[in-house]
Amino acid sequence: MASKLILGIPFSAVVFDCDGTLMDTEHHWIEARRVVLADRGITPGSDFSARTKGMHYSECGRLMAEMCGRPEKAAEVTERLLDEFRKLVVADAVTVPGAVKFVELAAELAPLAVASNCPRDIVETCLESAGLLHHFSRVVVPEGRIRPKPHPDPYATAARLCGADPGASLAVEDSMCGVHSALAAGLRVIGVGPEPPTGVEGVEMVEMWVERLDDPALLAPPSGGAAVVPPRRAEDAPDTAGRPGLPS
Repeated sequence: MASKLILGIPFSAVVFDCDGTLMDTEHHWIEARRVVLADRGITPGSDFSARTKGMHYSECGRLMAEMCGRPEKAAEVTERLLDEFRKLVVADAVTVPGAVKFVELAAELAPLAVASNCPRDIVETCLESAGLLHHFSRVVVPEGRIRPKPHPDPYATAARLCGADPGASLAVEDSMCGVHSALAAGLRVIGVGPEPPTGVEGVEMVEMWVERLDDPALLAPPSGGAAVVPPRRAEDAPDTAGRPGLPS
């Protein structure tokens, strides 16, 4: 199974993003942001969703408060944003196409973890409602000393807690914020979504980009048979000089 799954590469761990990668929640975030801003008489521009995709919710709340001309209300706006999002998720928790089967197959290959910028209760509620939570040995979110994406902390911590070298681990992501986080931690990345957020640049940064997790390319070995790709060497990882140390 390992030689036929995920580009034919037997990874030591697979770490998934949650929002937009496993769970179809981006439309919930869009609606939650719309409701909160509408209550304050603000209509976000057409580029607002792209600007905030993958952004940590506290940063999004801060940005929304600034849009409303009340930067001092960032904490209040953030809490309201999370409340609206929770309501929508509980009422309509839906996985992205192919997510359930792909997770089941990946679980046969290696330990699985989730690295998300969302609060833990939201991530675990989403995964439990989809019947996926039991497949993941770890759920890592920004808390304590773990900084949010695009910092490397969520992915580096998830791989370590799975007992895996980040260089021999795979990340599955739908946002460039998450892609940068995973690459900075030393993981290889598969991008998923209608198209890379930054076009050609996004494609060049990942091992491959697929529209859906049920893409046959993810389940078949490369042409010529299965290929074993060596782990990323430390010297090949993106430069993270100057970043604070990761939690132990």
